[in-house]
Amino acid sequence: MDVKNVDKTEISNFLKKYGIVVVFVGMCLLLAIISPAFASMRNLLNVVRQVSIIGILAMGVTFSIITAGIDLSSGAVLAFVGVIVASFSQARVVEGQPISIVMPILFALLIGLAAGALMGFINGAITAYGRIPPFVATLGMMTVARGAALLYSGGRPIGYLKPSFTYLGGGSFLAIPVPIWIYVIVGVISHFLLSQTRFGVYAFAIGGNVQAARRCGINVEKNLILVYTYGGLLSAIAGIIMVSRTAAGNPTYGVSYELDAIASTVIGGTSLAGGIGSIPLCVVGALIIGVLSNGMDLLGIDPNWQQIVKGVIIVTAVLIDVIRRQHK
Repeated sequence: MDVKNVDKTEISNFLKKYGIVVVFVGMCLLLAIISPAFASMRNLLNVVRQVSIIGILAMGVTFSIITAGIDLSSGAVLAFVGVIVASFSQARVVEGQPISIVMPILFALLIGLAAGALMGFINGAITAYGRIPPFVATLGMMTVARGAALLYSGGRPIGYLKPSFTYLGGGSFLAIPVPIWIYVIVGVISHFLLSQTRFGVYAFAIGGNVQAARRCGINVEKNLILVYTYGGLLSAIAGIIMVSRTAAGNPTYGVSYELDAIASTVIGGTSLAGGIGSIPLCVVGALIIGVLSNGMDLLGIDPNWQQIVKGVIIVTAVLIDVIRRQHK
């Protein structure tokens, strides 16, 4: 047995599977050398806190892409849920605001989560039973949700929120920002669902070969609805964090967030062809986006150039995925 060939094969397999982690670690080390401020605990926590919103959206998008679908509505659903939750989380009745209702925070949160899940359910139902491509169905929902957010709020921010609500986005627990705790919890739950349950197995099967999945007795329609409903639920959680952190619900929140979520997912190795993906690598993909943005900010790079760099990275990630599938 040629030990060198075995070693090369093992290294090649490792890089194929975890190369993105190596890139992430290398990026962090390089930025820490170039800009010492990057490695400070305060900055690192700030990066993860900022990433938490996009990261949670990306987890929902990962499920839909694994089924060979897509979700373009996550950013708009975030905004719609945000204004709804803000309107039910008022510290007091405020005149001049389109809707101002004082009620327990738990009820406000449940209403927001239900609204997000409902929008995801509609996405799934249209895709599964209407036989409409996910791109078109979720694009339509993106427009509807954004319009509904503007209509509901009258096109204005909704503020004057309870301190108990703003704690979710601005508070800390054990010296770690609450959004990071939520991000970790959602990540653990999503990873468990995708890797340890039939729900996850069926998602991979549908994305790998939908006709074979049907022949194996998988209820494709039901599982697509569950996938998109879960994505809507995660969009709602991201919206709650966003509103809580900024202490206001704004119908303009989340513009282009769905693109960053898709980018995080693709950079994390999820195949746009379906059937391949994981939550841990999706988390790494989101962190790469966050670290890259933070690093370029610290280095004083023009925001317009930052967009170009992000675009190049996304296209490169897709090209790598295409090449990898061609050589299988």
